[in-house]
Amino acid sequence: MVNALAKEVVEKMVRDRSIAITKEHILQAKEILIARQDTHLDSLAERLREPRIKAIIEPMLAGLELGDIPNDDIQFVIDLGLCKMHPHGGLTIANPIYREVLPRVLTVTPMASLPVITPTWLTPEGELDKTALLEAFLKFWRQHGEPLLGSTGYHEIAPHIVLMAFLHRVVNDGGTLEREYAIGSDRMDLCLRYKGVTLGIELKVWREKKRDPQAEGIEQLESYLARLGLNEGWLFVFDRRKNALPMEERLSTQVVVTENQRTITVIRA
Repeated sequence: MVNALAKEVVEKMVRDRSIAITKEHILQAKEILIARQDTHLDSLAERLREPRIKAIIEPMLAGLELGDIPNDDIQFVIDLGLCKMHPHGGLTIANPIYREVLPRVLTVTPMASLPVITPTWLTPEGELDKTALLEAFLKFWRQHGEPLLGSTGYHEIAPHIVLMAFLHRVVNDGGTLEREYAIGSDRMDLCLRYKGVTLGIELKVWREKKRDPQAEGIEQLESYLARLGLNEGWLFVFDRRKNALPMEERLSTQVVVTENQRTITVIRA
């Protein structure tokens, strides 16, 4: 991975040795490698389809506990260089690029399945309109959300993957989508950056025999927004219970103002 980044920078991006190589060059090279799906990243996509690897990566992405995983399988993902044991915690993804690539690879099929979506979320000046983006998502999810949930083999995080596929359609015009997730956190955090707009998003799942995760999600999102220096954000609550209301009835939004005066839009889907 280090060699691939260095090769991209010094042989293609910055050939003039009088120019200093900066952090920004490395970050740009990272994006190029990911978009190009170089051989080592392409083979990673194949690995993610293996049942013993999926059994570990899927709960990690969902923020769940690993459960009854054989020691040999944990050692297997460590030996592959896919994961590592964190000195202050449990199993974690081996490096920042893999943390970025893993969920992005899983969105490839849903992205290929997306209908043509007109970018109604952009202003005439090309800026991101968050209100229009939310309206576009609700329309998209109402029409295509449930059918697309079957386009991924990672069923525990199917809503996360479809949402990320939609957001990648948004940032492809000139933005970025960053992700944070960890074992036991029971959430995934997304940071969408588009020109001058930064949007903090948290994803929660309402599972069988569990209580409504909205209150916990608001508390967790507040902490995330504080780190981002933001006063507003979105909380998605995906209802995956068997007795959940039909999509048309449960798809809704609600604005909540917290004690710390942060404005959180709760989207139930």
